[in-house]
Amino acid sequence: MTEAVLKYLTDHRDQQLEALKEFLKIPSVSTDSTFKDDVRRAAQFVADHLKETGFDRVEIQETKGHPLVYGEWLGAGDDVPTVLVYGHYDVQPADPLSLWESEPFAPEIRNDRLYARGASDDKGQVFMYLAVFEAFMKATGKLPINVKVCIEGEEEIGSEHLYEVLQKKKTQFDADFAMISDSGMVVEGQPTILYGLKGFTGLEFTIHGPKNDLHSGIYGGAVRNPLMAMAQVLASMKDENELILIDGFYDDVEPLSNEERQLMAEVPSEDYSQTTGVTDTVSELGYTAVEHTMGRPTLEVNGMFGGYQGEGSKTIIPASATAKLTCRLVPGQDPEKIQDILVKHIEEHLPTGVTVEIKREPLSAKAYKVDPSHPLITKAAASYSKAFDQPSVFVRMGGSIPVVEWIDDILGIPIVLLGFGTPDDRLHSPNESFLLTNFDRGLITLVDYFNSI
Repeated sequence: MTEAVLKYLTDHRDQQLEALKEFLKIPSVSTDSTFKDDVRRAAQFVADHLKETGFDRVEIQETKGHPLVYGEWLGAGDDVPTVLVYGHYDVQPADPLSLWESEPFAPEIRNDRLYARGASDDKGQVFMYLAVFEAFMKATGKLPINVKVCIEGEEEIGSEHLYEVLQKKKTQFDADFAMISDSGMVVEGQPTILYGLKGFTGLEFTIHGPKNDLHSGIYGGAVRNPLMAMAQVLASMKDENELILIDGFYDDVEPLSNEERQLMAEVPSEDYSQTTGVTDTVSELGYTAVEHTMGRPTLEVNGMFGGYQGEGSKTIIPASATAKLTCRLVPGQDPEKIQDILVKHIEEHLPTGVTVEIKREPLSAKAYKVDPSHPLITKAAASYSKAFDQPSVFVRMGGSIPVVEWIDDILGIPIVLLGFGTPDDRLHSPNESFLLTNFDRGLITLVDYFNSI
């Protein structure tokens, strides 16, 4: 069976790439209402492909926002497991357009990379599943396992309506395990099994001072400066050793085991000076940078603004200052509790003479982790290693994918996170691309994995 499927993929590679290009041409930008019809066109593309492949049931399900594509093929029998494949067809805005070397929605291949918005995140990786399903059905007349597909159109705007859909249609989406390819490798060519994701929460707070901007000469020394007050509050949250000083922040943190620290030590080191341009790394006292990003919680200031922003100087005491904070959480931490202690800390450390207004982040998520020795994970690692001719490494990612926690919470099934992107894909940036070597080897990985279940 495997040989026939792989031969089909080889024989039809050009056609598959052309189909992927057609998918990428659709500007399915979910955050901009200008592209609402294009988002629906992308959903229709996925639905049409599943129908042409031979799925028994294909639906474009309406939500309160952009539609979701559901498909199923359950012809493998009751004694064979069912997988729920999740992905998203929406993409980030392409701005700034001037920095693209080719048009973002006119796919172009250069140096074994396919350039287009969504090439890696996540259309290219979603299409790999569509291609593999087609190859199995056309070459053998069936799939080796039962399959349900959930491809949404709102991931790039926080999957705003997906949780409600999964709750209401739990039975329809229920499966033995789930697969998601919306991530990547730690370095190019290194098979990377993602067994954990951080949770996420945050808030925005504004410190208000005088009712309007004031002359800094006349009122300086008499009126509290909101920007200075903001700096004091933020400085109270973390020390020079990256230790977070907010009471209760670490109370529920699941400690890193020696076994996990060993797994992390085996991950190829990233050259941060090359990838980020920084001259040195910082990490929590007692942990390496890899351990901190993968397995310890963080708190970051994402934006801070207030006062005069133009050229030159303007001698004022600004009326207000605003900061945006986010925390990446680890297993054991509850997003709502973290928001509560952040609010308490801000209120307790607020200087006199100013007031504070706090807006909590409405979309939060708990961390997710699966046992890296779970049979579904080890089989995925074996298929990955075989296709890329390299032993797989096991990592936890510092990023968050809320749908992972939702699938875990609502359906209670293990999730295999099998990503084929690379650090050079430029996700969310101009000149996003997908390495075609990974596309080809990723198809082999999926074929081998589906046959091994």
